[in-house]
Amino acid sequence: MNGTNSTSISVYSSKKEALHIVQYLCREFDPISLPSGVASRADHVRFVAERDQPYFPIPFKETETTAALKAIEASTASLLADTRQGRVPSERKIVIDLEKTTAFLFQAYLARVGGYGKLDKEVKGLLKDTDLLQAQSDPYRRMSANLYATKISNEYYHIHGSLEASTTLKMIGLEPYRPDLSTHEEIVGTIGSAVGKFTVDELEKLNAQHRQAGVKAFTHAEFLKTPHNLEDKTPSIPLAAHEDNRLLSGIKVLELCRIIAGPTITRILGEYGAEVIKVTSPSLSDVPFFQVDGNMGKRATDLDLKTAEGRKMFEKLLAEADVVVDGYRPGAISRLGYGPEQLSKLAIKRGKGFIYVNENCFGYEGEWADRPGWQQISDCVRHLAPPPKVSDTGVTADRQSKFQVTGIAWEQGKFMGLSEPMVPPFPISDYGTGCIGAITALVGLYHRATRGGSWHGKACLLHYDLLLFKVGLLPDHVQQSLRDTMGPKVLSLRYHHSVDRISGTVLQRMREVYPEFVENPKYLDKWYAEKYKAEVRVVKPVAEIEGLVLGFWRASRPNGSDEAKWEVDEEKDYRME
Repeated sequence: MNGTNSTSISVYSSKKEALHIVQYLCREFDPISLPSGVASRADHVRFVAERDQPYFPIPFKETETTAALKAIEASTASLLADTRQGRVPSERKIVIDLEKTTAFLFQAYLARVGGYGKLDKEVKGLLKDTDLLQAQSDPYRRMSANLYATKISNEYYHIHGSLEASTTLKMIGLEPYRPDLSTHEEIVGTIGSAVGKFTVDELEKLNAQHRQAGVKAFTHAEFLKTPHNLEDKTPSIPLAAHEDNRLLSGIKVLELCRIIAGPTITRILGEYGAEVIKVTSPSLSDVPFFQVDGNMGKRATDLDLKTAEGRKMFEKLLAEADVVVDGYRPGAISRLGYGPEQLSKLAIKRGKGFIYVNENCFGYEGEWADRPGWQQISDCVRHLAPPPKVSDTGVTADRQSKFQVTGIAWEQGKFMGLSEPMVPPFPISDYGTGCIGAITALVGLYHRATRGGSWHGKACLLHYDLLLFKVGLLPDHVQQSLRDTMGPKVLSLRYHHSVDRISGTVLQRMREVYPEFVENPKYLDKWYAEKYKAEVRVVKPVAEIEGLVLGFWRASRPNGSDEAKWEVDEEKDYRME
């Protein structure tokens, strides 16, 4: 999908490119992955934009690709709405705002609690400390998740001690704590020197031995595994009609996830009216600030599924659940007895099917399936892709031969004018993957409503990144315009800078050059959050669907704030004007 690159047209339109990508996606998937009725509803999607150009200093069509995914999401929701009892099929108008889509893709950096954002030091006093191992709050330990040069010239490796810094630091021969290192240069110099003593193969062996995440630019391909039927014995369950016009009113969702991509799946389901309970372990670390936007609209409870009491309480929740979203490594939840196969048996016993959605980094088959990973790890992978032969609609058509295409990080480095990889700003792939996972859940609910049974869908970070390559890079002149706009401060960033340093620098520049967009109140929802005892601001839902209400039930809260029950106590959160 590199159509705009291959023509003489000088004016690039993000709206037109998003439409091309929607058309591509509708042709790409089979009727189980994407029901045929979705394509006809996608014809009614209208893309709107204030600027009609990309905002991020990135060579990929991030906003356009995710806007297309949001169009598919909304079209699937429209199709699902027709299954509601007593409703007549309707051709609903759908609007996808590209500024809202862009805001969705870096929402953690737009969110506020008590007036403070992710990069403000003062925000820590308002957050529940779920950084149990100080892997985020200690600058030295934080940099155990970063990209470094290895022993071999021009080879780089992204170590990732994001939640378990001590393990990563010890395995490369460093002390778990170094309070004597105070500056970024000292910290990077120390860790970089340690990583530089190893080859990629040696680091791979260490990561495997210690079960840590990490990756170099490596040949690998993984595609989204389509939803499939777990059991076909339970009856069809059309959605009940509700006066509030929220599509998923009455649908109960259990979230077993941490950090960003998995929680984004359930946040989106919450926008459509689902009742979401996030279940976390009291003994596992999580990033405190990501809960501000990621837990929006949900309730959150702590349960230890390795204890008899925790399992008992979880199984009470499970008995009533419709959707389970699992963001852990393949097999982790199954080993506890709550994986898709076990739930399909429970579904038959209770007479109502489950929708089970997995989300991970590398997919579910092959040698990398059990490998740990986060967004930055996915962004560093290389893959094999078809040569970019373009049709009249801008869709890559020829898949006969294969050639090597560098990964997201290497392409980002090239965009920055460097001959080295660089992690892009913001957790964009996380949010894009969350959108794919939400589509998977909606498709599963549609199949349960029309055919019955239990359904299993799978999404992975690498698939979103592969989709970016499939639809092609931004035209050269658009990339150059983004570089010119960002200026020398952004372009001086290097591979060894932390993801927060990269994102913070880009965010500051975006505020300067796009003041009418960044943190514009019309893209943000403002609530009083009882559990934070403070005002929170988060990005609004992207899609607008005629006849359906999208929005949150409640404000966000820290992990473990609520009892493990579906019954809702009196809500003290409220939307602020």
